[in-house]
Amino acid sequence: MRVFVAGGSGAIGRRMVPQLVARGHQVTATTTDPDKRAMLEQLGATAVTMDGLDAAQVGEAVAAAEPDAVVHQMTSIGAIDMKHLDRAFAQTNRLRTEGLDHLLAAVRASGVPHVVAQSYGAWNGIRKGGWVKTESDGLDPMAGTAAEPVMAAVSRLERLVVDAGGAALRYGWLYGPGSTEILAEPVRKRQFPVVGGGAGRTSWVHLDDAASATVLAIEQRAQGVFNIVDDEPAPVSDWLPHLASLAGGKPPLRMPAWLARPFAGSAGVLMMTEGRAYSNAKAKQQLGWQPQHPSWREGFAQDLAA
Repeated sequence: MRVFVAGGSGAIGRRMVPQLVARGHQVTATTTDPDKRAMLEQLGATAVTMDGLDAAQVGEAVAAAEPDAVVHQMTSIGAIDMKHLDRAFAQTNRLRTEGLDHLLAAVRASGVPHVVAQSYGAWNGIRKGGWVKTESDGLDPMAGTAAEPVMAAVSRLERLVVDAGGAALRYGWLYGPGSTEILAEPVRKRQFPVVGGGAGRTSWVHLDDAASATVLAIEQRAQGVFNIVDDEPAPVSDWLPHLASLAGGKPPLRMPAWLARPFAGSAGVLMMTEGRAYSNAKAKQQLGWQPQHPSWREGFAQDLAA
């Protein structure tokens, strides 16, 4: 297949491009940074510099690639500030809305038969009922918190991609080379406390597993929403102390929700105390996907020991 990866130089794109190439696909991968073109070419892709928020550039790039599938992996995520998620994700929200609109317009104009897009499903399941959610349970809108615009962008993306006959992949909290250490550093410094008992659940997924699931969704022309998470959704009170120990730090501090809210914001407190994680049963059954890192426990250890 000819596969167009928008955002190919990102964390998942860099892991996905070589998997696609190894399976015999022709890959066109985009980046906003011309200096990253050489890296994409070394991975086996045809590299294109493209601004995902420029409709003309997107249309021209997709038309030139003549792809059988378009993959939306465009994000702009730096350090995560739970109190100000609306600020931290402002550019990513635009890429998930305006950028998606440009890609879908290009898909229609060029007659591309299939679309796959990155969504998010780590701790943002609807906050009612059990702790682990399926695709039919939906996302929590996080109304009134700094996460509300993030959830609105993700929900819109899922709806439009599914309506277009494509697949929206809800990746769990991503970790892997480069990403695990970014999270481990504030944990090591005891800047990431367990709030209100830490009962909220989180789903994780290794970057390589997120990439392999995406490859399967492309190859199988999958349709609908899929949770791409590992086998062990876990309470914060479990994974956070484990990560602190692996990172060589002291056990995380513990504080009540009222004390944490001015620092972590309402979204951060909700994640810690009420977050709902996700089941990967559908992805396993329908895509035949099996994560190579079935548990964050071993995954964290491998990454931090590397």
